[in-house]
Amino acid sequence: MTNCLPTVRSVADLRAQVRVWRQDGLRVGFVPTMGALHRGHLSLVETALTQADRVIASVFVNPSQFGPNEDFSAYPRQETADAGLLGGAGAHLLFAPTVPEMYPPGFATTVTVTGISSGLCGDIRPGHFAGVATVVTKLLLQALPDVAVFGEKDYQQLQVIRRLVRDLDIPVEVIGAPTVREPDGLALSSRNAYLSPEQRAIAPAIYRVLTGLAERLRGSGAAAAPLLAAGAEDLLRAGFASVDYLELRDAEDLAPLAQADRPARLLVAARLGKARLIDNLGV
Repeated sequence: MTNCLPTVRSVADLRAQVRVWRQDGLRVGFVPTMGALHRGHLSLVETALTQADRVIASVFVNPSQFGPNEDFSAYPRQETADAGLLGGAGAHLLFAPTVPEMYPPGFATTVTVTGISSGLCGDIRPGHFAGVATVVTKLLLQALPDVAVFGEKDYQQLQVIRRLVRDLDIPVEVIGAPTVREPDGLALSSRNAYLSPEQRAIAPAIYRVLTGLAERLRGSGAAAAPLLAAGAEDLLRAGFASVDYLELRDAEDLAPLAQADRPARLLVAARLGKARLIDNLGV
C-alpha cells in the first residue's frame, strides 16, 4: 500500500502545519492511536471529519503505558500500512514521533488522574492509566486541536481523558465515538487476532451477556450484584477462562452502582485464550 499521507515526526513540524491551518481559519481534529489499525480506528477519523476541516492522526506506541508483564517490543508496528488506511479514511496528516521526541533525555513528569483510574482496568494494569494520561496530555498540547476523538470501547480510558482535559483546562473538546462491532456483536479489537476459530465463536458471548444485563437493569430498580454474578457465570460457561471484572458503574465518574438508578455503564474484561477482551454498554 502506497503511503500518500503527509507525515511529520517532530513537534515543531506538527505545530507548523497546525499554524498554517489556523491561519486559513480551519478547524482541526485529532485522533491518537498506537497503530495496528482496524476499522474501529478508522471510524474515529470519520467522526473527526464531521467535526473538523482537517484531521491529524498520530501513531505512537507509547512505552509508558505498558506494564512489567506486557511486551512493549512485541506490539505490532506497521506504519506504512497504517498510513495508507488513515489516508484512505480521509486523514490529512500523520504525526509519527519517535520515543526520544516524546520522552527526551531527562523527562521526569507524569500525569496521574486519581479516582476514576482506580478499579476496573486500573487495578489489573497498574501504571497503565498514568502512561495513557501523560502521553495524551502531551499529544493534545503538542497539536492543540479543536476536537479529539477517542473510542468508547476503552470507556475507562475515555473518562480518564475527559477528566484530565477538564482538570488541566486543555482547550479541546473530547468526543467519544461509538464502539464498532462485527455482525455478531464482538467489538473490533487488535486483540481479536489472538483468537483461534473456536475461541472466535465463543467471543460474542461477551456482548450477548452485556445486552441481556442491560435489558434486565434498565429502569427496573433491580439489584445489580446478583445479575452481575450470574452474567460472569454465563461467560465462564460459554468458554471464557476467567472474568477480570463485570461491573455496573456511573456513566460519568465510574463510581460503583448497586442498581441502574442513573445513567450507567456495564463494563467487562474477560480472558479467552491469549486474548483479554474488554467491552462496555450503556444502561
